[in-house]
Amino acid sequence: MRAVTLDEPPDVHVRRLAASFLEFCMFVSRARSALVTGTALVLAAALTACDAGSAFTGSAGDDPSPAASEAAAAAQSGRVHANVRTGATDVPVDQVLAVRAEGSRLTSVSVAPTSGDGAGEVAGALSADETSWTATGLLEPGTSYVLRARASAADGATVRRVARFSTRELSLEEQTYASVAPLAGETVGVGMPVVVSFDVPVTDRASIEQHLHVTSSPVQRGSWRWISDTEVHWRPKRYWRAGTDVTVDVDINSVPAGGGVYGQESRRIEFHVGDANVYKVDAKSHQMQVFSNGKLLRKLPITTGKAGFTTRSGTKVIMEKSEKRRMNSETVGIAAGSSEAYDINDVRWAMRLTHSGEFIHAAPWSVGSQGRENVSHGCTGLSTADAGWLYAMSKRGDVVEYVGTDRPMTLDNGYGDWNASFADYRQGSALS
Repeated sequence: MRAVTLDEPPDVHVRRLAASFLEFCMFVSRARSALVTGTALVLAAALTACDAGSAFTGSAGDDPSPAASEAAAAAQSGRVHANVRTGATDVPVDQVLAVRAEGSRLTSVSVAPTSGDGAGEVAGALSADETSWTATGLLEPGTSYVLRARASAADGATVRRVARFSTRELSLEEQTYASVAPLAGETVGVGMPVVVSFDVPVTDRASIEQHLHVTSSPVQRGSWRWISDTEVHWRPKRYWRAGTDVTVDVDINSVPAGGGVYGQESRRIEFHVGDANVYKVDAKSHQMQVFSNGKLLRKLPITTGKAGFTTRSGTKVIMEKSEKRRMNSETVGIAAGSSEAYDINDVRWAMRLTHSGEFIHAAPWSVGSQGRENVSHGCTGLSTADAGWLYAMSKRGDVVEYVGTDRPMTLDNGYGDWNASFADYRQGSALS
């Protein structure tokens, strides 16, 4: 500001005083503007610093640029965070996605693939207070996704969060596919276990078993039991009740199976339990009693394994049926050319009972011994007529109970699940 000199006219003094006062006002205005701008920058920096260390990432709007997202977030009264960053690649398929609202309530969350490669939206659940969302489903390998979340702030402002990311690719060796028996819609016998087979070994049995579920109507208690790293069975405490409807959920998609292997594709199948057919075989009396729903239908003369080829005693379950089957002794360890060798091309009405090669089948060559002595190589032989009658009424899962020999049936030789008490059977569960 300039000083006033007395040798100038009074009106000049007045004009100069007015000009000096105007300069002062402009200075004050510029200083105030600088102060406001500086304060805003300090606040913005503080908000960014608070978010930088969070396990969730925060942004607002649809701009994927991190700088623009942070700036927009700082300007809003509420924020939305996600535990996956936009632009992330190689996200693990078993990562459980989560979204959290700060100073706002979530109104919608979606996680959808960006291409039509068969992957579906990831399901999730909103918390009761609407401030968080957690995925209930896992991700598909090698898939690009977009996460979109929207929330409403207390002042009515809409807060958005968008994150685009992709998951890591998995080779077939890094995924295990589950096959399930019975088949969907199949009607089975009361002894049929649920059998889940894996094409790549499972080493984290507990992780996978937690995602295997069997439900039935009427309800029946049961348990899983691991037969090997590639096979797990479920059986009820007692034989199924005739007429039961069963649902099997193999919910293993992207679930860790151990050793860097993950479940491949979830499965859900339903099957029905039919009539309670139970066949009782006595190797000493050479007789089979045929029961259906508790009623004795017939007694059939049979022959079982001779010395050196003793038929196993215990509970067996029909595994498969063939109207005609070739039977060759080499498949059960009897060498070609030996005195015990055989190769029969068209054995009729064959029903498999064990992996080791025991069948019930028509044996017209041994009719003279049926009901009198044991002359087979371990199979149960009947006349062609009797075998045909039994075959027609039988189905996979029907029970055949053997007594009269000193060679026991085992749990892992076919569907041997009933050859242990339920208490012992349950010990084979990874969750017991």
